Order: sequence, then structure tokens, then C-alpha cells
Amino acid sequence: MTNPKPNKALYFIPVVLLVVYVFMVLNQLKQIEGWFLMLSVASLAVVFRQDAKLKGFAFPLFVIAGVCLAMYYPQYFVAVGGFKLTKLIIPLLQIIMFGMGSELSLKELSMVFKTPKTIFVGVVCHYTIMPLIGFTLAYAFNFPKEIAAGIILVGCCPSGLASNVMAYLARANLALSIAVTTVSTLLAPLFTPLLMRLLAGRLVQVHFLDMAWDTTKVVIIPIVAGLIFHWVARGKVKWLDSIMPVLSMVGIALIIMVITAAGRNSLLQVGLLLVVAVFIHNTAGFTLGYWLGRLMGFKEKDCRTISLEVGMQNGGLASGLALLMGGLSTIGLAAGLFGPIMNINGSSLATWWHNRIPAEDIINEEAVSLTAEIHS
Repeated sequence: MTNPKPNKALYFIPVVLLVVYVFMVLNQLKQIEGWFLMLSVASLAVVFRQDAKLKGFAFPLFVIAGVCLAMYYPQYFVAVGGFKLTKLIIPLLQIIMFGMGSELSLKELSMVFKTPKTIFVGVVCHYTIMPLIGFTLAYAFNFPKEIAAGIILVGCCPSGLASNVMAYLARANLALSIAVTTVSTLLAPLFTPLLMRLLAGRLVQVHFLDMAWDTTKVVIIPIVAGLIFHWVARGKVKWLDSIMPVLSMVGIALIIMVITAAGRNSLLQVGLLLVVAVFIHNTAGFTLGYWLGRLMGFKEKDCRTISLEVGMQNGGLASGLALLMGGLSTIGLAAGLFGPIMNINGSSLATWWHNRIPAEDIINEEAVSLTAEIHS
């Protein structure tokens, strides 16, 4: 079956909207130009969603479209009436973590005991590579202290939930991906504050116990609640099962938009450099994770998994912790940028790997075919 592709004519829509945006920029029509930039990116995302090969890029593009609006019109994403939208960040994160817990099962958790070596290596790589790269970049780029601390904070957080989706698309070891994400997330209340204290303690004040508790209430408690829900009511509330993934994506997008609006002035000062630093952070995580797996002698599928687990961070958690530290508009900036960049890079890598079947899968397919021929 061929992959569905959108009508090529549809690509003219985002192009036309982009041309209109450039025209408005040249004529300094600042009041409305932001809407056309957002519509150009959003329409491209809609077109991508109709293409099986490009579908993975649609969500990051929708997020970027929202970020464009937040940069042009931050007043709409700071408060509604007298209600500050930053108050939604922690509840949204807790809902996302609840969704993660509700997707887990005893069978998936038992993976921890079946392949302890690869899981251990994956978790160790995650909590060493990304924090150290973040620390190096924070000082190499000479960012202001709180923005530098934000880069380190992203590196000290557990794996992102999107890594599981990318592992599936990349023909990686999905069970291993889920296990590493789960273990790294459960260890976050210990390792995230500890690493922040060691690596960023000179940049910002880090209270170990406070951060440990903040991580616990944002991550562990909702995950446990989700696990209980899975055991007690999984499948009985079907509308909730279907809405959780959508709610998680909307929640992540809204969090990034609120962070962008709150930190707009800081982003205008260090935006391009911060984008470069975050891009290097993410791609270095993918690269080092993969090749360390190769050095350990792991199978290709496991190497791909470790690469994705190391490179993809829980930017939402970093944003929530930045808010609780009182630095959403500075410490939280790197986290806000990391999400879209991580998803674009991860989607590109997963798509490239998807078209390259791992050697062990080829061998298994040939063995199955040979067995079938013998029996026939």
C-alpha cells in the first residue's frame, strides 16, 4: 500500500501566506503581520498531516505556529482577565504525567527486570550525557546566569514522553524505550535536584529538598494515580482513554506558548544563540547516545532507542520546575525552545531510521521466510 500524499497544490497556501507576511513586514504592518506568519506555519502543518512520511513534523509545526503568536502578541498568553495563565502549567503537567501512568501496565514495568543491563546503560547515559552537555553549553555561550541554569535544568530532567513515539517510528526497541522513560522519570525526584545542585548551584539558588518535592508532586504522584486508574478502570472510560493523548499535546503546546510570552523580552536578546545552544544540546544527545550504545556492543534497535532516550528530554517538567523556582521567563526559556526543536530533530531522525530496517529485523524476517518454506 502506498503512503497517502497531499495534493501538491496545497503547498501554495503556506507559500502565499508567507509572501503576504514578508510584504507586511516590509511595510511595517506590525499589528497583523504575526497572524499571517502563524497561519503560514499552521497551514504547512495541516498539509504535512496528510502525508504519511511528513506527519511526524505536524505537531512541532503547530507548536511553532503558536510560538509565533506568543512572540508577536504576548499579552494574549500572559493572562485572561485577572487569571494568570502560568497557573495552568503545573496542573497541565500533572495531567500529562497522569496520562503517562495510565498508559503503563505491569507487563511494561516488568521489562525493567528482563533487560536490566540495557535499561541501566540507557538511564546512566541519560543522566550523565545531557546534564554535562548542558553544563558545557551554558558556560561556552556565556549566557546570563538564569538562562544558563535553564539549559542545565533541561539536561537534568528525565526522558520525554515523545521518545516512545519516536522509538516506534524509528523501528527501535519500543519496550526498552518505555522502560527507560519510566525508570528515568521515577528517579527524577532524586537526580534532577541533585544534578542541578552540583552543576547549576553557582548560577541560581537550588534547594534540593524543595525541588525534590516539586518533582515528586508534578511527576510521581500523578503517575501513581495513573497506574491506579489503569488497573481499576482501564478501558471502562473509553472517552478518557482517547482524549488523553490529545490533551497531552494541547497541554505541551500551551505551556510552550505561555513560557514564550513570559520570556519574550529575554528571547529577543539571546534568542538566536539560545536556539543554537538548544539545537546542539539535543543533537549531541542523539549522537552520543547512539554511539555509546554501539561501543557497548548493543543491537542496532537498542542503540537507536538509547539515542532517542538520551536526546529527548521532558521539557514540560523543566518548565514546571522553572516556574516553581520563580524563573519561568528566564530559567524556563531553554525548556520552551527545547520542545519544538527536539520534536523536529527527533521526527527527522526517526523518519530516516524508519527507512533503514535494523539488521536483526532483516535476519528475523529471513529466518521466518526460510521456516515457512521448509514447512511448505
